[in-house]
Amino acid sequence: MAKYNPLMQFGNAMMIRLLQSRWHRLLSSSTMLVTFTGRKSGKRFTTPVNYLQDGETLYTLSSRHRTWWRNLRGGAEISLRLRGEEMPATGEVVEDDAGVAAQLSVYLAKRPDYARFLGVSFDAGGQLNRAEAGQSARNRVMVIFQLKQEERLHLKIIS
Repeated sequence: MAKYNPLMQFGNAMMIRLLQSRWHRLLSSSTMLVTFTGRKSGKRFTTPVNYLQDGETLYTLSSRHRTWWRNLRGGAEISLRLRGEEMPATGEVVEDDAGVAAQLSVYLAKRPDYARFLGVSFDAGGQLNRAEAGQSARNRVMVIFQLKQEERLHLKIIS
């Protein structure tokens, strides 16, 4: 279980407020809000996460010691606040080391600047160091969000 960190809680609260405001553009090109229902409590929670978007699919990495992503195990209906707009989506968690390492390769192919943060390097030919990627995967999970396009279209027609 993650340790309580009041500084992180304060920072997250400030990011949530900013991402819900008209000034969301300061952060929303790389940070979004994920709103989900707790599996045990039934309460709604919102957490800010960094993301990578590829069409209707969004990816985020999280440390294994964090707890928010556990609510998405087995798939979950969630809401994303993406670039100032609420969007329905589903969330899935990749937890196994091999699966995370494979997703990490895809992620870093699109965001090579993130490799340094993850402790992963590329060789002279631009190939990912697989041993380092495997090591990094042991400490992380990959959360994959799929936007629900048909529901987004329906919401726009109604509004």
